[in-house]
Amino acid sequence: MMEEVKEVTSTLSVDGHNIKVTEVLKDGETLTFLIVSLKLSSTGEYHVDRTYDDFEWLQQHLFSQEDVPGIQGVIFPPLPAKAQVNASAKVMKQLGFLGLEDWQPYSKALETFLRQIATHSILGKNKAVEIFLTSSDPPGRQRVRKNIFNRLSQAVEGMRKEGHKDVDEFFQTERDHNLVLAGGAKTAAERFLDVVQTEQKIAVACGHFSTALHLCVEPGEDLNKQAFSKLCVKLSEVFASMKKNITSVAENNVSTLGLGLDLESRYQEAEKEMLFRRTCKLVELETARRNAEKAKPVKKAAMEEVKKAAETEFDHICGVAKEEIARLQGARVEMLQQALVQWCEKQLLTAKESADQFNQHLQSVRGMAL
Repeated sequence: MMEEVKEVTSTLSVDGHNIKVTEVLKDGETLTFLIVSLKLSSTGEYHVDRTYDDFEWLQQHLFSQEDVPGIQGVIFPPLPAKAQVNASAKVMKQLGFLGLEDWQPYSKALETFLRQIATHSILGKNKAVEIFLTSSDPPGRQRVRKNIFNRLSQAVEGMRKEGHKDVDEFFQTERDHNLVLAGGAKTAAERFLDVVQTEQKIAVACGHFSTALHLCVEPGEDLNKQAFSKLCVKLSEVFASMKKNITSVAENNVSTLGLGLDLESRYQEAEKEMLFRRTCKLVELETARRNAEKAKPVKKAAMEEVKKAAETEFDHICGVAKEEIARLQGARVEMLQQALVQWCEKQLLTAKESADQFNQHLQSVRGMAL
């Protein structure tokens, strides 16, 4: 097992656009994801199995690249919240769309996460990405100790810095826009999830009613009873078709627009985190400048060096951040457009199939001799 990875750049040996999470295996409370990556140098593939701890290991290495200039300006692809077998209502609410349909949407979200990292101009060069996708051994798993007092102090400090006025109009405008978009994206995803869950409940109700109608079927030679029983059976078939139709509609909603809205919401939060990191660095820079101005002659040179280092780091962060924002704005439009197109295509196909099925039921009912 690999415990440490030196943060050096490497050339990825897999096609970043051809990474797939093909299967989810359950072992007690643990979910294991089978990942297949297409090799660049040949027609072969890498097959690895990873748990969520491994994904966190990868994310931790990406976060800790302190030697990469401007790394804090990167909008890190958002890793979905941890999936759990027999998850509580709170966890399921946090997962949203990703907790539906036996983890298929969740697998798709992890697949998207890996592809976005592998194709990223900065993150894809990290050696940990190559190890994660190609090593047959599971990566080393870092246990990060969390201290409640640290979290509280960071939260208080965060509230103070979050409202700090930006010196750059571009970033202040972006922060304002992100605040609105993050809230809107989250609300849209939640409301659409409500629609899907309502559709699922209706589908279940149709299935129950379809089954219950068979209880009305009575044997015997009475013509009226025979006619009534025949009608109940046919009506049961209609409601079974309704269940199938509504189930397909709900599945289409999840696999297309649902996943799109979920990713949009998580990416807005990821951008918010990046903008906050930059704001923190802005506060540090302003503090360094004040310290340099007030420094006594004996400490003046040292304070000037600190100020210059802070300015250089901040400039790198701003440069990377502007590129990341431009990239995200283009990608999110393309992603949402693709989700909407796929949603329309799938729902149209489902509607046509259902129309044919219901037309058959209609002709069958018309031909019944009651």
